[in-house]
Amino acid sequence: MEVARVTSKGQITIPRDIREKMNIKKGDKILFFEDNGKYFLQNSNLIALSDFQKAMKGTAKEAGFKNPDDVMKYIKELRREMNN
Repeated sequence: MEVARVTSKGQITIPRDIREKMNIKKGDKILFFEDNGKYFLQNSNLIALSDFQKAMKGTAKEAGFKNPDDVMKYIKELRREMNN
C-alpha cells in the first residue's frame, strides 16, 4: 500500500513505484472513476491504446502484413518517404 499527501491545491504525487507499474509518464492524463463506493485511477493513454488496438483488429492482416517484421518494414518505408 502506498500513501500520498494532498496539497492545499488538491494535488497529489503518485508514488514512483505505482507510476512505473502503471506506465505513467509526464504529461499523461489520469482517469478517476468510482465503482460501488471504491475509487480507481487509470492511465488514459493505455485506454486510448487499447481502444485503438480494438479498432484496428484485422487491419494488418487485410493489408498483407504477416508478422511484426512486415509492420516495422512498412513503418521504416513511411518514415523514409516523409523525410525525403
